[in-house]
Amino acid sequence: MIRHVCMFEFLDEAQGRTRAENVAITKAMLEALPEKIEWIRASTVSLNAKDAPEGNWDLILMSDFDSFEDLERYRVHPDHVAVGQFMRPVRRARACVDFEL
Repeated sequence: MIRHVCMFEFLDEAQGRTRAENVAITKAMLEALPEKIEWIRASTVSLNAKDAPEGNWDLILMSDFDSFEDLERYRVHPDHVAVGQFMRPVRRARACVDFEL
């Protein structure tokens, strides 16, 4: 089993929307992926708590796959690519780790 963990930091304003609006849209898009991509075994999207320290990242995605091959299929899937296309102009940074469970 492979766990794919990504954290994102969003711009304060981008594409005519606030950070909170872009984070909410991204969360909804990511949460819709398991219904569209059958090889996602599990997926959780969480937002930084409103009372958390300033400087924390905004959103974390944790997804599980049976193999690195399935993770690669996910990476190039059109629905996942669409999420990335939405996020690129609204995020400041991305950090990712993939590891075996």
